[in-house]
Amino acid sequence: MKPVHESLAMPRESDPASFSPSRPCRLADVESFDFETDVIVIGFGAAGASAAIGAATEGAQVTLLEVASGNGGTSSMAGGDIYLGGNGGTPAQRANGFEDDTEDFYRYMMMAGGPDADEARTRLYADNALDHYTWLVDQGVPYRTTHLPGKVQAPGTGDCLIWSGSEIAYPFNQHAKPCPRGHLPEVVGEMGGRLLVDTLAARVTDLGVEIHYDARAVALIADGESRVHGVVVRIAGEHRFARARNGVILCAGGFVLNEAMMRQHAPHAARLAPDSLSAGNDDGSGIRMGQSVGGAAIHMDELFLTLPIYPPESHVKGILINEAGQRFTNEDAYPGRVAVHCARQVGNRVFLLVDAGIFEQPSEFSRIEIAAVGESWQEIEREIGMVEGTLVNTVRVHNQYAAKGEDPLFHKTSEWLKPLDEPPFAALACHLGEAFYPFFTLGGLSVKPTGEVLTADSDVIPGLYAAGRTCCGLPRSAEGYSSGMSLGDCTFFGRMAGAAAARKT
Repeated sequence: MKPVHESLAMPRESDPASFSPSRPCRLADVESFDFETDVIVIGFGAAGASAAIGAATEGAQVTLLEVASGNGGTSSMAGGDIYLGGNGGTPAQRANGFEDDTEDFYRYMMMAGGPDADEARTRLYADNALDHYTWLVDQGVPYRTTHLPGKVQAPGTGDCLIWSGSEIAYPFNQHAKPCPRGHLPEVVGEMGGRLLVDTLAARVTDLGVEIHYDARAVALIADGESRVHGVVVRIAGEHRFARARNGVILCAGGFVLNEAMMRQHAPHAARLAPDSLSAGNDDGSGIRMGQSVGGAAIHMDELFLTLPIYPPESHVKGILINEAGQRFTNEDAYPGRVAVHCARQVGNRVFLLVDAGIFEQPSEFSRIEIAAVGESWQEIEREIGMVEGTLVNTVRVHNQYAAKGEDPLFHKTSEWLKPLDEPPFAALACHLGEAFYPFFTLGGLSVKPTGEVLTADSDVIPGLYAAGRTCCGLPRSAEGYSSGMSLGDCTFFGRMAGAAAARKT
Protein backbone atom coordinates (compact mmCIF):
# COMPACT_ATOMS: atom_id res chain seq x y z
CA MET A 1 0.00 0.00 0.00
CA LYS A 2 1.27 3.43 -0.85
CA PRO A 3 1.79 5.84 2.07
CA VAL A 4 -0.91 8.34 2.84
CA HIS A 5 -0.45 11.52 0.82
CA GLU A 6 1.48 14.12 2.84
CA SER A 7 -1.29 16.69 2.55
CA LEU A 8 -3.68 14.37 4.39
CA ALA A 9 -1.72 14.99 7.57
CA MET A 10 -2.47 18.72 7.40
CA PRO A 11 -5.66 19.70 9.28
CA ARG A 12 -8.35 21.63 7.45
CA GLU A 13 -10.95 23.60 9.34
CA SER A 14 -14.46 22.66 8.26
CA ASP A 15 -17.93 22.33 9.69
CA PRO A 16 -18.88 18.61 9.68
CA ALA A 17 -22.56 19.56 9.42
CA SER A 18 -21.92 21.30 6.12
CA PHE A 19 -21.29 18.03 4.27
CA SER A 20 -23.89 15.38 3.47
CA PRO A 21 -24.20 12.50 1.01
CA SER A 22 -27.53 14.05 0.01
CA ARG A 23 -25.99 17.39 -0.93
CA PRO A 24 -22.91 17.92 -3.12
CA CYS A 25 -20.12 20.24 -2.15
CA ARG A 26 -19.93 23.02 -4.73
CA LEU A 27 -16.71 23.12 -6.69
CA ALA A 28 -16.61 26.88 -6.25
CA ASP A 29 -16.44 26.38 -2.46
CA VAL A 30 -13.27 24.27 -2.64
CA GLU A 31 -10.33 26.60 -2.10
CA SER A 32 -7.80 23.89 -2.89
CA PHE A 33 -7.60 20.13 -3.19
CA ASP A 34 -5.65 18.13 -0.62
CA PHE A 35 -4.76 15.52 -3.24
CA GLU A 36 -5.51 14.63 -6.84
CA THR A 37 -5.71 11.40 -8.77
CA ASP A 38 -7.24 10.12 -11.99
CA VAL A 39 -9.89 7.84 -10.52
CA ILE A 40 -11.35 7.66 -7.01
CA VAL A 41 -13.08 4.42 -6.02
CA ILE A 42 -15.35 4.51 -2.96
CA GLY A 43 -15.69 1.12 -1.30
CA PHE A 44 -13.34 -1.87 -1.10
CA GLY A 45 -15.57 -4.88 -1.58
CA ALA A 46 -15.54 -7.02 -4.72
CA ALA A 47 -16.99 -4.19 -6.85
CA GLY A 48 -14.54 -1.58 -5.61
CA ALA A 49 -11.58 -3.91 -5.95
CA SER A 50 -12.59 -4.85 -9.50
CA ALA A 51 -13.12 -1.20 -10.41
CA ALA A 52 -9.68 -0.29 -9.05
CA ILE A 53 -8.09 -3.14 -11.01
CA GLY A 54 -9.97 -2.15 -14.16
CA ALA A 55 -8.79 1.45 -13.91
CA ALA A 56 -5.22 0.69 -12.87
CA THR A 57 -4.65 -1.81 -15.66
CA GLU A 58 -5.66 0.93 -18.12
CA GLY A 59 -2.82 3.05 -16.76
CA ALA A 60 -4.84 5.36 -14.52
CA GLN A 61 -3.67 6.64 -11.16
CA VAL A 62 -6.21 5.24 -8.70
CA THR A 63 -7.08 6.09 -5.11
CA LEU A 64 -9.40 3.81 -3.15
CA LEU A 65 -11.36 5.01 -0.08
CA GLU A 66 -12.80 2.49 2.39
CA VAL A 67 -14.87 3.45 5.43
CA ALA A 68 -13.89 0.32 7.37
CA SER A 69 -10.47 -0.61 8.71
CA GLY A 70 -9.95 -3.27 6.05
CA ASN A 71 -11.28 -4.59 2.77
CA GLY A 72 -14.32 -6.82 2.46
CA GLY A 73 -17.71 -5.14 2.49
CA THR A 74 -20.76 -7.32 2.00
CA SER A 75 -18.92 -9.36 -0.63
CA SER A 76 -16.68 -10.95 1.99
CA MET A 77 -19.78 -12.25 3.82
CA ALA A 78 -21.09 -14.09 0.75
CA GLY A 79 -20.51 -17.70 -0.22
CA GLY A 80 -18.24 -16.55 -3.02
CA ASP A 81 -20.03 -18.21 -5.94
CA ILE A 82 -20.10 -16.32 -9.22
CA TYR A 83 -22.71 -17.00 -11.90
CA LEU A 84 -20.83 -17.91 -15.08
CA GLY A 85 -21.40 -19.81 -18.31
CA GLY A 86 -22.07 -19.49 -22.02
CA ASN A 87 -19.68 -19.85 -24.95
CA GLY A 88 -19.90 -23.61 -24.67
CA GLY A 89 -19.11 -23.67 -20.98
CA THR A 90 -16.44 -22.91 -18.41
CA PRO A 91 -13.72 -25.49 -17.64
CA ALA A 92 -15.78 -26.79 -14.73
CA GLN A 93 -18.91 -27.13 -16.85
CA ARG A 94 -17.10 -28.87 -19.69
CA ALA A 95 -15.24 -31.21 -17.34
CA ASN A 96 -18.57 -32.47 -16.02
CA GLY A 97 -20.28 -32.92 -19.35
CA PHE A 98 -22.27 -29.69 -19.46
CA GLU A 99 -22.34 -27.63 -22.64
CA ASP A 100 -23.70 -24.17 -21.92
CA ASP A 101 -24.89 -22.36 -25.01
CA THR A 102 -24.60 -18.57 -24.78
CA GLU A 103 -28.20 -18.09 -25.88
CA ASP A 104 -29.49 -20.39 -23.14
CA PHE A 105 -27.38 -18.46 -20.65
CA TYR A 106 -28.69 -15.16 -22.01
CA ARG A 107 -32.34 -16.25 -21.97
CA TYR A 108 -32.05 -17.47 -18.40
CA MET A 109 -30.40 -14.23 -17.29
CA MET A 110 -33.08 -12.16 -19.01
CA MET A 111 -35.82 -14.13 -17.24
CA ALA A 112 -33.96 -13.79 -13.95
CA GLY A 113 -33.71 -10.02 -14.46
CA GLY A 114 -37.47 -9.71 -14.37
CA PRO A 115 -39.80 -7.55 -16.47
CA ASP A 116 -37.28 -4.67 -16.56
CA ALA A 117 -34.19 -6.77 -17.27
CA ASP A 118 -31.35 -4.69 -18.71
CA GLU A 119 -30.99 -6.20 -22.18
CA ALA A 120 -27.70 -4.47 -23.05
CA ARG A 121 -26.13 -5.34 -19.73
CA THR A 122 -27.33 -8.94 -19.89
CA ARG A 123 -26.11 -9.42 -23.46
CA LEU A 124 -22.67 -8.06 -22.60
CA TYR A 125 -22.37 -10.31 -19.58
CA ALA A 126 -23.63 -13.44 -21.36
CA ASP A 127 -21.27 -12.93 -24.29
CA ASN A 128 -18.26 -12.35 -22.05
CA ALA A 129 -18.85 -14.48 -18.95
CA LEU A 130 -16.32 -17.10 -20.07
CA ASP A 131 -13.72 -14.38 -20.55
CA HIS A 132 -14.64 -13.09 -17.10
CA TYR A 133 -13.89 -16.52 -15.65
CA THR A 134 -10.45 -16.30 -17.25
CA TRP A 135 -10.00 -12.80 -15.81
CA LEU A 136 -10.84 -14.04 -12.32
CA VAL A 137 -8.31 -16.85 -12.65
CA ASP A 138 -5.71 -14.36 -13.89
CA GLN A 139 -6.26 -12.28 -10.74
CA GLY A 140 -5.47 -15.37 -8.69
CA VAL A 141 -8.93 -16.72 -7.78
CA PRO A 142 -8.54 -20.53 -7.51
CA TYR A 143 -11.15 -22.85 -9.02
CA ARG A 144 -11.38 -26.62 -9.19
CA THR A 145 -13.36 -28.34 -11.93
CA THR A 146 -15.37 -30.54 -9.56
CA HIS A 147 -19.18 -30.56 -9.55
CA LEU A 148 -21.59 -31.01 -6.64
CA PRO A 149 -24.97 -32.33 -7.88
CA GLY A 150 -28.29 -31.77 -6.17
CA LYS A 151 -29.43 -28.93 -3.95
CA VAL A 152 -26.52 -27.34 -2.10
CA GLN A 153 -25.82 -23.89 -0.70
CA ALA A 154 -22.33 -22.66 0.20
CA PRO A 155 -21.12 -26.23 0.85
CA GLY A 156 -17.64 -25.15 1.96
CA THR A 157 -16.01 -28.24 0.46
CA GLY A 158 -13.71 -26.48 -1.98
CA ASP A 159 -15.65 -27.90 -4.93
CA CYS A 160 -16.61 -25.55 -7.74
CA LEU A 161 -19.74 -26.11 -9.79
CA ILE A 162 -23.23 -26.05 -8.22
CA TRP A 163 -26.83 -25.54 -9.26
CA SER A 164 -27.20 -22.08 -7.74
CA GLY A 165 -30.49 -20.89 -9.20
CA SER A 166 -33.82 -22.00 -10.66
CA GLU A 167 -32.32 -23.50 -13.81
CA ILE A 168 -34.16 -26.83 -13.48
CA ALA A 169 -37.39 -25.30 -12.19
CA TYR A 170 -40.50 -23.98 -13.89
CA PRO A 171 -40.81 -21.60 -15.72
CA PHE A 172 -37.09 -21.23 -16.44
CA ASN A 173 -36.68 -24.80 -17.70
CA GLN A 174 -39.28 -24.07 -20.38
CA HIS A 175 -37.15 -21.37 -22.03
CA ALA A 176 -33.48 -22.20 -21.41
CA LYS A 177 -31.65 -25.51 -21.28
CA PRO A 178 -30.75 -26.12 -17.64
CA CYS A 179 -27.10 -25.95 -16.70
CA PRO A 180 -25.31 -25.44 -13.35
CA ARG A 181 -23.58 -22.05 -13.33
CA GLY A 182 -22.61 -21.29 -9.75
CA HIS A 183 -18.78 -21.26 -9.52
CA LEU A 184 -17.31 -21.40 -6.02
CA PRO A 185 -13.63 -20.64 -5.36
CA GLU A 186 -11.48 -23.39 -3.92
CA VAL A 187 -11.63 -22.89 -0.16
CA VAL A 188 -12.74 -25.15 2.68
CA GLY A 189 -15.39 -23.65 4.94
CA GLU A 190 -17.88 -20.92 4.11
CA MET A 191 -15.09 -18.47 3.30
CA GLY A 192 -15.54 -18.12 -0.45
CA GLY A 193 -16.47 -14.44 -0.35
CA ARG A 194 -13.59 -13.64 1.97
CA LEU A 195 -11.14 -15.46 -0.31
CA LEU A 196 -12.50 -13.70 -3.39
CA VAL A 197 -12.15 -10.20 -1.92
CA ASP A 198 -8.74 -10.89 -0.41
CA THR A 199 -7.48 -12.21 -3.74
CA LEU A 200 -8.72 -9.16 -5.62
CA ALA A 201 -7.40 -6.87 -2.88
CA ALA A 202 -3.92 -8.36 -3.24
CA ARG A 203 -4.06 -7.58 -6.95
CA VAL A 204 -5.15 -4.00 -6.16
CA THR A 205 -2.11 -3.59 -3.93
CA ASP A 206 0.22 -5.11 -6.54
CA LEU A 207 -1.00 -2.55 -9.07
CA GLY A 208 0.08 0.31 -6.80
CA VAL A 209 -3.37 1.63 -5.99
CA GLU A 210 -3.31 4.12 -3.13
CA ILE A 211 -5.62 2.82 -0.39
CA HIS A 212 -7.05 4.76 2.54
CA TYR A 213 -8.90 2.84 5.27
CA ASP A 214 -11.10 4.48 7.90
CA ALA A 215 -11.91 7.02 5.21
CA ARG A 216 -15.56 7.98 4.92
CA ALA A 217 -16.72 9.71 1.74
CA VAL A 218 -19.23 12.29 2.94
CA ALA A 219 -20.13 14.22 -0.23
CA LEU A 220 -19.40 14.51 -3.91
CA ILE A 221 -17.79 17.65 -5.29
CA ALA A 222 -19.67 18.94 -8.33
CA ASP A 223 -20.01 22.10 -10.38
CA GLY A 224 -23.21 23.89 -11.33
CA GLU A 225 -23.80 21.50 -14.23
CA SER A 226 -23.58 18.46 -11.90
CA ARG A 227 -20.25 17.34 -13.33
CA VAL A 228 -18.47 15.42 -10.60
CA HIS A 229 -14.93 16.57 -9.85
CA GLY A 230 -14.10 14.66 -6.70
CA VAL A 231 -15.18 13.83 -3.19
CA VAL A 232 -15.07 15.18 0.34
CA VAL A 233 -13.63 12.47 2.59
CA ARG A 234 -13.29 12.36 6.36
CA ILE A 235 -10.00 10.87 7.57
CA ALA A 236 -8.87 10.93 11.20
CA GLY A 237 -11.73 13.27 12.04
CA GLU A 238 -10.78 15.85 9.44
CA HIS A 239 -12.36 16.61 6.07
CA ARG A 240 -10.18 16.42 3.00
CA PHE A 241 -10.93 17.49 -0.56
CA ALA A 242 -9.94 14.92 -3.17
CA ARG A 243 -10.00 15.65 -6.87
CA ALA A 244 -10.67 12.93 -9.46
CA ARG A 245 -9.44 14.10 -12.85
CA ASN A 246 -11.35 11.36 -14.70
CA GLY A 247 -14.11 10.23 -12.40
CA VAL A 248 -15.47 8.91 -9.10
CA ILE A 249 -16.74 5.32 -8.94
CA LEU A 250 -19.33 4.62 -6.23
CA CYS A 251 -19.01 1.04 -4.92
CA ALA A 252 -20.41 1.63 -1.43
CA GLY A 253 -23.06 -1.10 -1.33
CA GLY A 254 -26.83 -0.92 -0.99
CA PHE A 255 -29.04 0.65 1.66
CA VAL A 256 -30.32 -2.18 3.84
CA LEU A 257 -28.77 -0.63 6.97
CA ASN A 258 -30.43 2.75 6.41
CA GLU A 259 -33.68 2.61 8.38
CA ALA A 260 -35.16 5.74 6.80
CA MET A 261 -34.47 4.54 3.25
CA MET A 262 -35.84 1.09 4.06
CA ARG A 263 -39.06 2.57 5.45
CA GLN A 264 -39.41 4.75 2.36
CA HIS A 265 -38.58 2.22 -0.33
CA ALA A 266 -38.94 -1.30 1.10
CA PRO A 267 -41.33 -1.16 4.07
CA HIS A 268 -42.24 -4.82 3.55
CA ALA A 269 -38.89 -5.70 5.15
CA ALA A 270 -40.55 -4.95 8.50
CA ARG A 271 -42.20 -8.38 8.24
CA LEU A 272 -38.79 -10.06 8.45
CA ALA A 273 -36.71 -10.72 11.55
CA PRO A 274 -34.32 -7.75 11.97
CA ASP A 275 -31.36 -10.03 12.65
CA SER A 276 -31.78 -11.50 9.15
CA LEU A 277 -29.87 -8.59 7.60
CA SER A 278 -27.21 -9.54 5.07
CA ALA A 279 -24.93 -6.52 4.78
CA GLY A 280 -21.56 -5.09 5.67
CA ASN A 281 -21.66 -1.27 5.64
CA ASP A 282 -24.63 -0.85 3.30
CA ASP A 283 -25.89 2.47 4.66
CA GLY A 284 -27.11 3.89 1.35
CA SER A 285 -24.52 6.68 1.26
CA GLY A 286 -23.32 5.80 -2.22
CA ILE A 287 -26.84 5.89 -3.64
CA ARG A 288 -27.57 9.17 -1.85
CA MET A 289 -24.41 10.74 -3.25
CA GLY A 290 -25.42 9.71 -6.74
CA GLN A 291 -28.89 11.14 -6.24
CA SER A 292 -27.43 14.38 -4.91
CA VAL A 293 -26.12 15.26 -8.39
CA GLY A 294 -29.21 14.09 -10.26
CA GLY A 295 -28.68 10.34 -10.47
CA ALA A 296 -31.87 8.31 -10.84
CA ALA A 297 -32.43 5.44 -8.41
CA ILE A 298 -34.52 2.56 -9.77
CA HIS A 299 -36.19 -0.58 -8.39
CA MET A 300 -35.62 0.60 -4.86
CA ASP A 301 -38.49 -1.59 -3.64
CA GLU A 302 -36.82 -4.81 -4.81
CA LEU A 303 -35.63 -6.75 -1.79
CA PHE A 304 -33.81 -10.04 -2.15
CA LEU A 305 -34.67 -12.54 0.54
CA THR A 306 -34.27 -16.26 0.83
CA LEU A 307 -35.67 -19.12 2.90
CA PRO A 308 -33.24 -22.00 3.51
CA ILE A 309 -35.69 -24.91 3.42
CA TYR A 310 -32.65 -26.98 2.44
CA PRO A 311 -30.43 -28.47 3.66
CA PRO A 312 -31.71 -31.10 4.04
CA GLU A 313 -32.49 -31.33 0.33
CA SER A 314 -35.19 -33.96 1.01
CA HIS A 315 -37.41 -31.14 2.27
CA VAL A 316 -37.68 -29.84 -1.30
CA LYS A 317 -40.12 -32.75 -1.75
CA GLY A 318 -42.40 -31.18 0.86
CA ILE A 319 -45.05 -28.60 0.05
CA LEU A 320 -45.41 -25.04 1.32
CA ILE A 321 -48.83 -23.75 2.38
CA ASN A 322 -50.10 -20.38 3.59
CA GLU A 323 -52.50 -19.59 6.45
CA ALA A 324 -55.43 -20.57 4.26
CA GLY A 325 -53.99 -24.03 3.76
CA GLN A 326 -53.21 -23.34 0.12
CA ARG A 327 -50.08 -24.23 -1.78
CA PHE A 328 -48.59 -21.27 -3.69
CA THR A 329 -45.30 -22.13 -5.45
CA ASN A 330 -43.09 -24.88 -6.84
CA GLU A 331 -40.74 -25.73 -4.02
CA ASP A 332 -37.91 -26.91 -6.28
CA ALA A 333 -37.11 -23.33 -7.36
CA TYR A 334 -34.21 -21.36 -5.92
CA PRO A 335 -34.95 -20.59 -2.24
CA GLY A 336 -34.86 -16.87 -2.99
CA ARG A 337 -37.76 -17.26 -5.43
CA VAL A 338 -39.56 -19.45 -2.89
CA ALA A 339 -39.09 -16.81 -0.18
CA VAL A 340 -40.51 -14.04 -2.38
CA HIS A 341 -43.66 -16.09 -2.85
CA CYS A 342 -43.80 -16.71 0.92
CA ALA A 343 -43.64 -12.97 1.55
CA ARG A 344 -46.50 -12.35 -0.89
CA GLN A 345 -48.94 -14.39 1.16
CA VAL A 346 -51.58 -12.84 3.41
CA GLY A 347 -50.43 -13.22 6.99
CA ASN A 348 -47.02 -14.22 8.33
CA ARG A 349 -47.58 -17.93 8.90
CA VAL A 350 -46.12 -20.28 6.29
CA PHE A 351 -45.76 -24.04 6.79
CA LEU A 352 -43.66 -26.67 5.07
CA LEU A 353 -45.49 -30.00 5.13
CA VAL A 354 -43.36 -33.16 5.27
CA ASP A 355 -43.82 -36.83 6.06
CA ALA A 356 -41.63 -39.44 7.72
CA GLY A 357 -40.15 -40.41 4.38
CA ILE A 358 -38.44 -37.06 3.86
CA PHE A 359 -38.20 -35.49 7.31
CA GLU A 360 -34.83 -34.54 8.74
CA GLN A 361 -34.08 -32.03 11.44
CA PRO A 362 -33.99 -28.56 9.81
CA SER A 363 -30.62 -26.86 9.80
CA GLU A 364 -30.00 -24.84 12.94
CA PHE A 365 -29.33 -21.59 11.10
CA SER A 366 -32.71 -21.75 9.31
CA ARG A 367 -34.65 -21.26 12.58
CA ILE A 368 -37.41 -23.44 11.11
CA GLU A 369 -39.25 -24.99 14.06
CA ILE A 370 -41.55 -28.01 14.18
CA ALA A 371 -45.03 -26.56 14.59
CA ALA A 372 -47.05 -29.80 14.67
CA VAL A 373 -46.66 -33.57 14.47
CA GLY A 374 -49.49 -36.04 13.91
CA GLU A 375 -50.52 -39.42 12.60
CA SER A 376 -52.91 -37.88 10.06
CA TRP A 377 -53.15 -34.68 8.08
CA GLN A 378 -56.46 -33.96 9.81
CA GLU A 379 -54.59 -33.91 13.09
CA ILE A 380 -51.97 -31.53 11.70
CA GLU A 381 -54.72 -29.31 10.32
CA ARG A 382 -56.42 -29.04 13.73
CA GLU A 383 -53.20 -28.54 15.66
CA ILE A 384 -52.07 -25.50 13.62
CA GLY A 385 -55.56 -24.01 13.53
CA MET A 386 -56.44 -24.35 9.86
CA VAL A 387 -60.03 -24.18 8.62
CA GLU A 388 -61.32 -27.73 8.41
CA GLY A 389 -60.62 -29.37 5.08
CA THR A 390 -58.24 -26.75 3.69
CA LEU A 391 -54.89 -28.36 4.46
CA VAL A 392 -56.28 -31.87 4.02
CA ASN A 393 -57.62 -31.13 0.54
CA THR A 394 -54.36 -29.44 -0.51
CA VAL A 395 -52.38 -32.52 0.50
CA ARG A 396 -54.91 -34.83 -1.15
CA VAL A 397 -54.63 -33.06 -4.53
CA HIS A 398 -50.84 -32.94 -4.27
CA ASN A 399 -50.59 -36.65 -3.43
CA GLN A 400 -52.97 -37.65 -6.20
CA TYR A 401 -50.76 -36.13 -8.88
CA ALA A 402 -47.37 -36.65 -7.22
CA ALA A 403 -48.03 -40.39 -7.30
CA LYS A 404 -48.06 -40.06 -11.09
CA GLY A 405 -44.98 -37.80 -11.15
CA GLU A 406 -47.09 -34.77 -12.06
CA ASP A 407 -47.70 -31.31 -10.65
CA PRO A 408 -50.27 -29.61 -12.89
CA LEU A 409 -50.72 -26.65 -10.52
CA PHE A 410 -47.12 -25.51 -9.99
CA HIS A 411 -45.05 -27.74 -12.30
CA LYS A 412 -42.51 -29.00 -9.79
CA THR A 413 -40.17 -31.38 -11.61
CA SER A 414 -40.74 -35.09 -11.08
CA GLU A 415 -37.35 -35.49 -9.35
CA TRP A 416 -38.70 -33.56 -6.39
CA LEU A 417 -42.25 -34.96 -6.31
CA LYS A 418 -43.36 -37.43 -3.65
CA PRO A 419 -46.76 -38.22 -2.15
CA LEU A 420 -46.75 -37.17 1.50
CA ASP A 421 -48.30 -40.41 2.73
CA GLU A 422 -45.88 -41.88 5.31
CA PRO A 423 -46.88 -41.07 8.90
CA PRO A 424 -46.05 -39.45 11.18
CA PHE A 425 -46.54 -36.12 9.44
CA ALA A 426 -45.20 -32.73 10.40
CA ALA A 427 -45.75 -29.05 9.72
CA LEU A 428 -42.58 -26.96 9.90
CA ALA A 429 -42.94 -23.29 10.76
CA CYS A 430 -41.36 -21.04 8.10
CA HIS A 431 -43.03 -17.95 9.52
CA LEU A 432 -42.02 -14.46 8.45
CA GLY A 433 -40.51 -12.64 11.40
CA GLU A 434 -39.40 -15.90 13.02
CA ALA A 435 -37.59 -18.12 10.51
CA PHE A 436 -34.30 -16.96 8.99
CA TYR A 437 -35.00 -14.91 5.85
CA PRO A 438 -31.67 -13.17 5.10
CA PHE A 439 -32.24 -10.13 2.92
CA PHE A 440 -30.55 -7.25 1.12
CA THR A 441 -31.52 -4.54 -1.37
CA LEU A 442 -31.35 -4.79 -5.17
CA GLY A 443 -32.32 -1.26 -6.16
CA GLY A 444 -29.81 1.49 -6.82
CA LEU A 445 -28.54 4.06 -9.25
CA SER A 446 -29.42 3.72 -12.92
CA VAL A 447 -26.25 3.16 -14.92
CA LYS A 448 -25.01 2.27 -18.38
CA PRO A 449 -23.04 -0.98 -18.81
CA THR A 450 -19.95 1.22 -18.57
CA GLY A 451 -21.01 2.22 -15.07
CA GLU A 452 -21.81 5.82 -16.03
CA VAL A 453 -24.58 7.09 -13.78
CA LEU A 454 -27.75 8.28 -15.51
CA THR A 455 -30.38 10.88 -14.70
CA ALA A 456 -34.10 10.19 -14.88
CA ASP A 457 -33.90 11.39 -18.50
CA SER A 458 -31.11 8.86 -19.20
CA ASP A 459 -28.49 11.58 -19.53
CA VAL A 460 -24.97 10.73 -18.37
CA ILE A 461 -23.69 12.57 -15.29
CA PRO A 462 -20.10 13.44 -16.29
CA GLY A 463 -17.43 12.12 -13.97
CA LEU A 464 -19.68 9.73 -12.00
CA TYR A 465 -19.78 5.94 -12.15
CA ALA A 466 -21.24 3.21 -9.96
CA ALA A 467 -20.91 -0.56 -9.58
CA GLY A 468 -22.08 -3.30 -7.23
CA ARG A 469 -25.19 -2.77 -5.13
CA THR A 470 -24.84 1.00 -5.27
CA CYS A 471 -26.34 0.66 -8.74
CA CYS A 472 -29.18 -1.44 -10.06
CA GLY A 473 -27.39 -4.08 -12.10
CA LEU A 474 -28.08 -7.53 -13.47
CA PRO A 475 -29.89 -8.90 -10.39
CA ARG A 476 -32.84 -6.52 -10.19
CA SER A 477 -35.69 -8.97 -9.61
CA ALA A 478 -35.94 -10.76 -6.27
CA GLU A 479 -38.16 -13.41 -7.86
CA GLY A 480 -35.54 -14.26 -10.47
CA TYR A 481 -32.37 -13.99 -8.40
CA SER A 482 -29.79 -16.78 -8.52
CA SER A 483 -26.87 -17.13 -6.14
CA GLY A 484 -23.71 -15.75 -7.73
CA MET A 485 -25.42 -13.04 -9.76
CA SER A 486 -24.42 -10.23 -7.40
CA LEU A 487 -20.74 -11.19 -7.31
CA GLY A 488 -20.79 -11.80 -11.06
CA ASP A 489 -22.35 -8.39 -11.64
CA CYS A 490 -20.10 -6.43 -9.28
CA THR A 491 -16.83 -7.98 -10.47
CA PHE A 492 -17.61 -7.83 -14.18
CA PHE A 493 -19.21 -4.39 -14.25
CA GLY A 494 -16.80 -3.09 -11.65
CA ARG A 495 -14.10 -3.84 -14.20
CA MET A 496 -16.12 -2.09 -16.90
CA ALA A 497 -16.61 1.03 -14.75
CA GLY A 498 -12.92 1.19 -13.86
CA ALA A 499 -11.81 0.87 -17.45
CA ALA A 500 -14.36 3.44 -18.65
CA ALA A 501 -13.32 5.96 -16.01
CA ALA A 502 -9.63 5.46 -16.82
CA ARG A 503 -10.22 6.15 -20.50
CA LYS A 504 -12.26 9.29 -19.89
CA THR A 505 -10.38 12.47 -20.81
